[in-house]
Amino acid sequence: MKKLRLALIGFGNAGQAFARILLEKEEVLRKKYDTRVVVVAITTKTRGNLVDAWGIDLDKALKNVQNSGRFDKILGFSESTTSQDIVDKVDYDVLVELTPLEFSSGKVASNHIRGALKRGKHAITANKGPVAWAYKELSALAEKNNCRFLYETTVMDGTPVFNMKRDALRLCNVTEITGILNSTTNYILCELAKGRKYNEIVAEGKKRGFIEANPATDIGGYDAAAKVAVLANVFMGADMTPLDVDRCGIEDISEDDLRKANENGNVIKLMCRIFQDENGEVKGKVAPEEVDKNHVYATIDGTSSVITVTTDLMGKLTVIEEAPETRQSGYGIFADLMAIIEDD
Repeated sequence: MKKLRLALIGFGNAGQAFARILLEKEEVLRKKYDTRVVVVAITTKTRGNLVDAWGIDLDKALKNVQNSGRFDKILGFSESTTSQDIVDKVDYDVLVELTPLEFSSGKVASNHIRGALKRGKHAITANKGPVAWAYKELSALAEKNNCRFLYETTVMDGTPVFNMKRDALRLCNVTEITGILNSTTNYILCELAKGRKYNEIVAEGKKRGFIEANPATDIGGYDAAAKVAVLANVFMGADMTPLDVDRCGIEDISEDDLRKANENGNVIKLMCRIFQDENGEVKGKVAPEEVDKNHVYATIDGTSSVITVTTDLMGKLTVIEEAPETRQSGYGIFADLMAIIEDD
């Protein structure tokens, strides 16, 4: 039986959802794929770090986090180990990068991925930074060292956006991409249109767990801009960073703006657009726009997302993700892992 060793850099909501899926699918991975998946390292910012070459007890680790917020020392706890130590020194087969986005550079997460690929280790990232800031370099490094660099969860959670591009759109030329890609702002705009107050909406979203303690990255369009850079780089061969995206968030949207849109038969959405200018250069834009209420995008409510990919051979393809939960993010990571298992 094959043994596949994972190192997890981060263990937040997506990482915990991924761990639960690993536990659920453990038996089928053994029986159908003759593969035993073990997690040999987990590093976190606040919960401590775990390193165990024989395999960490994921069930106990999850219960630790749920009950006390920290790992138990008997699981292989290490006070001194850093994330980069794990990347550079631990004996693993797949690195799973799950740290939060650094909008301005993506440097730390990119260094983690770069370190793994240089060692000939596969790398999976749910962090948009490495794809938004260093996609071409990291893809070339993966090819050079005969390993995989995968990133399904970076846009629309576990929705098979990049699998679609890789497996279903071979030799299609993508000419344009549009979408509603930030669930937080979409939820806020939908609730504002109902007449609710901003502070009340954000407080409820934080309580329900899908709005961050500091939602400025979402409200200001930064998260959406990072996703635009990711999509432009992967689908259209751009060398775009989030700073190259023409970005405007929803912080200045007023009740009057929403009222006027409604009177015009429209709703306001934070739209993401990727297109080629008259010189063929790939451009990215994030900005609030009025959308006709009869358009499918107007029906994307709450925390749902949508993406439309325009191609030369398949025309326009639209994929909608309805009200995702953390489990979908966990599955996106798991889907990337399955791609590695099936290629092995």
